[in-house]
Amino acid sequence: MTPTDPTAGGPAAPHTAATVAAPPVDPLDVEQVAALGRAVLDEVGTVVVGMREPLEVALAAVLAGGHVLFEDVPGLGKTLAARSLAHALGLDFRRVQCTPDLLPSDLTGSSVFDPATASFTFRPGPVFTGLLLADEINRTAPKTQSALLEAMAERQVTVDGRTYPLTRPFHVVATSNPVEYEGTYPLPEAQLDRFMVRLAVGYPERAAEVDVLSRRLDRRQEQADVDQVVDAATLLAMQAGVEEVPVDPDVLAYCVDLAAATRQHPSVEVGASPRGSQALVLVARALAVLRGRDVVTPDDVKAVGVATLAHRLSLTPQAWATGLAPQGVVRGVLASVPGPTTARAAR
Repeated sequence: MTPTDPTAGGPAAPHTAATVAAPPVDPLDVEQVAALGRAVLDEVGTVVVGMREPLEVALAAVLAGGHVLFEDVPGLGKTLAARSLAHALGLDFRRVQCTPDLLPSDLTGSSVFDPATASFTFRPGPVFTGLLLADEINRTAPKTQSALLEAMAERQVTVDGRTYPLTRPFHVVATSNPVEYEGTYPLPEAQLDRFMVRLAVGYPERAAEVDVLSRRLDRRQEQADVDQVVDAATLLAMQAGVEEVPVDPDVLAYCVDLAAATRQHPSVEVGASPRGSQALVLVARALAVLRGRDVVTPDDVKAVGVATLAHRLSLTPQAWATGLAPQGVVRGVLASVPGPTTARAAR
C-alpha cells in the first residue's frame, strides 16, 4: 500500500532536490519590478494604514525568496497586512491559528487510509500554499514549530518517510506576541534564523489611527479587501529579475563586516552567522530594486540591518540584565562599522 501524491495524481515516490526545482522563468527588468512593487504596496496601503516602511521591507524579503516574522503587540494589523499582501501578490493564502494543541500533521498533512482502494492517500495540509500565515506562532509547541523548519528551508515536507515538494513561490509570514509569555513557547534560535527578516510595526501616529477608524466606518463591514496586482508567475519573474542585479564586492564585504562585528560585540554571546550576512545583502538588493535602482548602496544595507540581523543575536546574561536589546546592538554596529567608499554610485 503506497501513499498517493496529490500533485502528481499517482503513487508518490521519494522526491529529490531536482524535483523541487521549478522551471526557469524570464526575469523582469528593474523598472518593471519597481513599478509592480509600488503597485502592490499602494494596493495594500488602501487597507493597511501607517505601515508602508515595514511592508516595503517585507515585500523585499519576499522578492529575495525569504520568510517574514512580524513581532509586535496584538491589534496593530499584522494579520491584515499578511492577508492583504498575499492577495495583492495573487498567491494562494492559508491561515493557521497556532495553539498549544496544534500538531505537526495539522500543518504538513498526513496519510489517510482509503478502504475503497486499500491504500494510503496523502492529504496535504495548509503548508501547501503560496503564502502561509502562521498566526501567533509562539503559542504552539516547539514540535509543531519545528515542523515548519523543513518547509521554510527546503520548500518541501517529509511525511511518513516520503518527501513532497511545495509549490513555488512559497513563503511563510508569521506573527508573534512579544509581550505576553503565559502559555507561549519562544521560538528557538534555529527557527528564528529561518526568517529572513523580523519586523516590528509599532503604534500608528495619531492621524494614521484616526484614518484607520474612518476607513472602518466608511466600508461598513469588518472585512477589508484588496485587488490582485500580480499573479504567482509574475512574482517568480520579479524574483528572477532581482537575482539578475549584481552587487559590488565592496558592499558584500561591508555586509560581512557588519555580521562579524556582531560576533565580536562584548554584549553578544552568539553573533550573526553567514546566513545573516547573506540575508542582509539579499534583502538590501531587493529593496534597491523596489526603489528603482540596479545598484545596492550602503544605505540600502543600513535600512534593513536591524530587520535582518537583530533576531539572530543571543545576548549575554549581563546584557539582558541591563535591559540592552539586540536591536540596540545592531544599531550600534551600523553606526560604528565604516561603509565602503568605492562602491558604484546609485543611478
